[in-house]
Amino acid sequence: MTLLLAQLLVALQHADGQFPSGGFAFSQGLEASSSFAGLLGPFDFADFVATQIRHRWAGADRVALVRAHRLAGDLEALAELDREVEASTFVAGLRSGSRRNGMALLTTHERIATRGAAVYRAMIRKGVACGHLPVVQGLVWQALDLDEATAVAIGGYQTVASLATAAVRLGVIGAIDAQKVVAQTLPAIQAAARRAVIDDEPLRSFTPLCEIAVALHGVATGQRLFSN
Repeated sequence: MTLLLAQLLVALQHADGQFPSGGFAFSQGLEASSSFAGLLGPFDFADFVATQIRHRWAGADRVALVRAHRLAGDLEALAELDREVEASTFVAGLRSGSRRNGMALLTTHERIATRGAAVYRAMIRKGVACGHLPVVQGLVWQALDLDEATAVAIGGYQTVASLATAAVRLGVIGAIDAQKVVAQTLPAIQAAARRAVIDDEPLRSFTPLCEIAVALHGVATGQRLFSN
């Protein structure tokens, strides 16, 4: 019981939105998708979140996180997985967002002396690794002795919570309604988390409208709140 409570407290610390993970500059395509709603079709926040969880996070980010966690600090293998994430992320805005978020999270973990963080950050700075967010999540949460299921739960929750925060900042939805969407999405995270991941499972995602919106966002002029 004492060990489970200790792990729960660590999980709460690292899932907390106040943890300095550096993801505030990116909306994971939410701003782009909402901005181009007139061109790409109606925008609904709940549908957007559900699509991101089912068709991006479940088959790509979750799989990368699990595979990284299982590598148990093998930094060379992590770098190879990192390059796989890079190659599988087609749109430049999503690639750069994932890399910058991953580097921000890794920098925080280097400063709090999480095992492996400083060495892997040095590898990224040398160009040996990319530093994509789910790979870094798998590395640091495994180093903190969080089990695979807990790491996946944190990753899924943070994905939805960050989208909710971005939506409120953009004025897409109010804070209370955003939390209703978060609650509605938790069962989808749980369902995805139950699906087994084999050690060399390929990364799969299919969010074409979001990717088109992010590509357009990258070349559009005018004021914007987020980088993607």
